[in-house]
Amino acid sequence: MTNDLPRGYAIEVYPLDPSMGHFGWKVHKYGKLYQRSDHAHPAEKAYAKALAAVERDTRGDAQGGRR
Repeated sequence: MTNDLPRGYAIEVYPLDPSMGHFGWKVHKYGKLYQRSDHAHPAEKAYAKALAAVERDTRGDAQGGRR
């Protein structure tokens, strides 16, 4: 899953309530927590949201990254 990520980034999708299908996500940048979810999502959507956060950071969007 992480093979397509830019160097230094890692995405972690973890269960919040697996019986309900709720997952959270974290993005690590060079080993340090960079951003994390504040809502529960299905696993696929959690990964997609984390990937979007990485893409915003690598593009340098004004709205990307930490808020």
